[in-house]
Amino acid sequence: MTDNIEHLILEQFRALRNQIGSLQTEMRDEFSEVKHRLNRLETSVAGVRRDAAGQAEDVALQQATIDRLVERIQRIEQRLELREG
Repeated sequence: MTDNIEHLILEQFRALRNQIGSLQTEMRDEFSEVKHRLNRLETSVAGVRRDAAGQAEDVALQQATIDRLVERIQRIEQRLELREG
């Protein structure tokens, strides 16, 4: 009787070990997928930041162009005496 109980307990331990091993494998696979997806998100965020920096650069260049045009218009107005100052 004691041998049967020990045998049943050992079977239960083996079953638990197999389940734990299966869960570990599944968790590793899921963790790998999560890391891959996180990497893609980080890459996407970096792209968005790069795009935003490019847009900020475009705005700065446009503002510089506008400033130069305003200066030219002011000089033209002064030469034609359309403006005081």
